[in-house]
Amino acid sequence: MMDTISKPVIGIISPCYNEEQVINDTENQLRNLIVTMVASNLISDKSFVAFVDDGSKDNTWNLIETLASLNKQVKGLKLVGNVGHQNALLAGLLTFNEDADALISIDADLQDDISVIETMIQKFNTGIDVVYGVRKERTTDTFFKKNSAKLFYWLIQKLKSNMIPNHADYRLCSKRAINCLSYYNEVNLFLRGIIPSMGFTSAIIYYDRLARTAGNSKFPLRKMLSFAWNGITSFSTLPLKLVTAVGFIVFFLCLIMTAYAGIAIYTGDAVPGWLSTVLPMYFLGGIQLFSIGVIGEYIGKIYAETKQRPRYFIDKKII
Repeated sequence: MMDTISKPVIGIISPCYNEEQVINDTENQLRNLIVTMVASNLISDKSFVAFVDDGSKDNTWNLIETLASLNKQVKGLKLVGNVGHQNALLAGLLTFNEDADALISIDADLQDDISVIETMIQKFNTGIDVVYGVRKERTTDTFFKKNSAKLFYWLIQKLKSNMIPNHADYRLCSKRAINCLSYYNEVNLFLRGIIPSMGFTSAIIYYDRLARTAGNSKFPLRKMLSFAWNGITSFSTLPLKLVTAVGFIVFFLCLIMTAYAGIAIYTGDAVPGWLSTVLPMYFLGGIQLFSIGVIGEYIGKIYAETKQRPRYFIDKKII
């Protein structure tokens, strides 16, 4: 851990995908925050903001280049293609880790309240390696998103994961924590689960999530569901165990259905052939398809991991 008497070099890492509508305002707010913290002797004047362009199709990278040419506190990283939020964030963390004592990750839309960054750094200066930004409430979310998030975090807790409820990827990580993160080679990356599982000293800072001021969310329903499923299957084998449990339950229900069919035949209430054919066919068929699907998801993950393909390629870097 760094000497707490010295002023730490802090880097703010912000993944971007098609964020041309917000990038100028985001840069202005983050850079002004850095200037303020430098003036108050909280951080070193070598602190910076680094934007990671995750294969944007709009003018995002050109704007990052312009901002970096005008301000020494701004850095940039352009990835060859779109590799997804988690890989883009990891690329930024690993690339700029040697340039700072700690890195803070935050989305480019700045819905996460930057006013708590000073508190994060103060916690870091006391020896804390990881500081999580956690939402107080989800007042800016729709009814569906709010309740689906509650369901997701409930499932995660039941699966005995170390994931922090209502924490996205707004956090501070020390240099040594990120050095340890570099040893994780998963292709199916889920940083919200990996970082808490490392076991470093940590603290939680609560904040109110803000509304997006411009642009559109890069996490539609399809991506949200995919991300949630990736988190569940990356840190628990419980779905596989549930398949076994479902098998026993189906077997038990089949015994009950057999007894019911026997009674119906004896009393003359049965429709000939219907109960014994249609119900088991649909019931068992549905259970089998569900079970095969769950097992297939895990096999797919094993397949992706065994290939060990690179998670990203860097096209350009502005330092």
